Amino acid sequence: MINILLCDDHAVVRMGLKMLLNNHEDMQVVGEASEGNEGIRQALELKPDVVVMDLSMPHGKDGMSATSELKKLMPEAAILILTMHDDEEYLFRAIQAGASGCILKSAPHVELLSAIRSVASGNAYLHPSATKRLMEEYIGSVKHGNTDTFNLLSDREKEVLTLIAKGFSNKEIAEQLVISVKTVETHKGNLMEKLQMKTRPELVAFALKKGLLGYGI
Repeated sequence: MINILLCDDHAVVRMGLKMLLNNHEDMQVVGEASEGNEGIRQALELKPDVVVMDLSMPHGKDGMSATSELKKLMPEAAILILTMHDDEEYLFRAIQAGASGCILKSAPHVELLSAIRSVASGNAYLHPSATKRLMEEYIGSVKHGNTDTFNLLSDREKEVLTLIAKGFSNKEIAEQLVISVKTVETHKGNLMEKLQMKTRPELVAFALKKGLLGYGI
């Protein structure tokens, strides 16, 4: 069962999401919040598997700030950003804040369900247009020669990065590469330091831009 906390300033939106999610046997909404500070308090108390966080909440703390603060207080939190903004600026800011994924409010409900299940499993989720924008960003970086950081990684670190981005746990990566979990953690720490990244979603976005997830660029 995936326990979900809804954080959105519109009561009608929360009600609709709650009805939708509770209608699926593998999901249940365990809490609701109308602004970021309340969402943080409930997340720390309820320990949900996924926090569905509205990006724009005019009253109290907004979704971006709440995501950043919650990740500092509760690093294991899986936060799915719900936004009406189809803009790479918001996407990159959400990833930098520590969000596990981002989905548009206009997305079909089946996509929302898929996104929730994905981040609850420890994977990242980006809506299709966001994926396209990341790919375009990568193409632009190649044209301008801004790809040096990837070349800093060893072959083993690139293998670990690829498996992390595909959603494998440290234990699963260790089994696939026939190394210890501690060694995996060391490689992960080294590649994050080289890439100057702090969160798993950042690594996933980077791997996607580099074409490591099977997307042709």
